[in-house]
Amino acid sequence: MSGQLNLLVKIVKQLDRKVIEMSTLNINWQPEFGTMYYWLAVDSKGKIARMMNNNWGNIPLVLLQQDNIEETLDLISEYIWEESSLYLQYPKNKMGKTILDLYSSYPTLYSKIYMENFIEQNSNYNLELQDENLPSRKGIFIYQAIEGNKEGDDYPVGYEGKTKMGDYYRYLMPTIYATINDFPKELWHGIALSNTLDFTQDRLIFNNDINQYFTDYVRG
Repeated sequence: MSGQLNLLVKIVKQLDRKVIEMSTLNINWQPEFGTMYYWLAVDSKGKIARMMNNNWGNIPLVLLQQDNIEETLDLISEYIWEESSLYLQYPKNKMGKTILDLYSSYPTLYSKIYMENFIEQNSNYNLELQDENLPSRKGIFIYQAIEGNKEGDDYPVGYEGKTKMGDYYRYLMPTIYATINDFPKELWHGIALSNTLDFTQDRLIFNNDINQYFTDYVRG
């Protein structure tokens, strides 16, 4: 009986390890349904964007190759939402505005007027933190990946051109911009850096070229 018990414990430990390996970001990670991640990026002008991968968006290798990157991304997210237990000094409220750019057609296509009204009602910098006022309050651009159950389900309304599932589109824009100095230096290495993108100009980031856009991370 003890031999069977030891075998059972061994199998459970192996399964636990497999679950951990599957759920942990690393250099072999691939986007798939049910795995949604947020990561931060800096463009060539020093402006900050939060990227939501919506299951299908790639994450740059410069982040994936780092040890414990998932923990770092969690720490960054906690800091953005002012829920950090480690970094308690947050930047001042930017007191800006949130501007709608592109938005998802999936699963329901809303009119531009409806979306603009929704953003206006939910983006005031005095409201509690939420996606819609991250630009107005924190000065952060918001990009989201094209989602859907299959190719063609979703497209960014307002964008003229071909897109694929996983491409990142510019959803919300700030009027007053955050900089890398709004974040603790200890977290900089978890923020991807592009020497070519300009978040004020680039509305779409092609998923297949993610490692060409982001060739480094921010170094202190």
